[in-house]
Amino acid sequence: MIMANPSVLIVGVLLVSVAGALALIGSGLPRAIAHHWQVGRSLAAIRGLRPSGDSAAADHPGGGGSSAATDAVAERLRQVGAAGLLHVGQRLTPTKRQSHLNRLLDRAGHPYGLTVERLVLLKGLGATMGTVIALLLLAVAGFSGPPLLAACSVLLAGFYAPDLFVHHTAHDRSQRITAELADSLDLLTVSVEAGLAFDAALQQVSRNTDGPLAQEFARVLREMHLGTGRSAALLALADRTDVDDLQRFAATVVQADRLGVPIARVLRVQAAEMRTKRSQRAEEAAHKVPVKILFPLILCIMPALFIVILGPAAIQIVTTFPAN
Repeated sequence: MIMANPSVLIVGVLLVSVAGALALIGSGLPRAIAHHWQVGRSLAAIRGLRPSGDSAAADHPGGGGSSAATDAVAERLRQVGAAGLLHVGQRLTPTKRQSHLNRLLDRAGHPYGLTVERLVLLKGLGATMGTVIALLLLAVAGFSGPPLLAACSVLLAGFYAPDLFVHHTAHDRSQRITAELADSLDLLTVSVEAGLAFDAALQQVSRNTDGPLAQEFARVLREMHLGTGRSAALLALADRTDVDDLQRFAATVVQADRLGVPIARVLRVQAAEMRTKRSQRAEEAAHKVPVKILFPLILCIMPALFIVILGPAAIQIVTTFPAN
């Protein structure tokens, strides 16, 4: 165990304090405190509440007013802290980067109700925690060499961890959409050929299937019910997803709608094309299996096999011909 010099620990604590003060000033937290305090007073006046602890205790005997005041203070502190971290994340994230995060969240399906503001808030929280951990690591282990590299890695990991999570979620969601598209188009084609309109068939697909593709179709229907045209809703679907097959399907349906081509014929062709592409992807994945299994075979299976086969022979040789 590495014993740290007391002077180094003192310097580390001072650096942490300075970093906290700089984060507090740079994030605009004092302005956030004043703003939230004014908003809280306005809400209290609208709701007819009295922020005084004595009047609240008089209305609720037995300490109920004190408990309500404590809960209000805790909620206010939580809001102020969230506002400060949001300012930190916004200052560290450029405007163009925030628009990119918005598109990325659309592709990821907004997991756990994430918005751009919440994601930026998480990035600010990660950067703050990474800074504290990095400074403590430097104070304990030293300020040069591998500890400095490790501290920088911790800081960057805390800031970019939410981005990596959203990227991973978006990639998995795109893979699921690609896998579900062929079956959904088959159901959509059967529904249209049975006599349903395109909107009603799309509603049947979104209602009778699960997964991200059904969620996207349901969002298209909601936009159409709010007054957006079919072409605009489908183009928005193609814009917020990165699946080439789905973008091609949306563009084909929009073009067919503009040219007056029967939608059933277009859907039948699209469904057949998606089934063919699904078969081709399955064959491609099957051809990649020998290459992917080569490294586990060489690194894991072959050494164990050699130990099982040659181990008894080596033991017998050592027993028969002992070393002099």
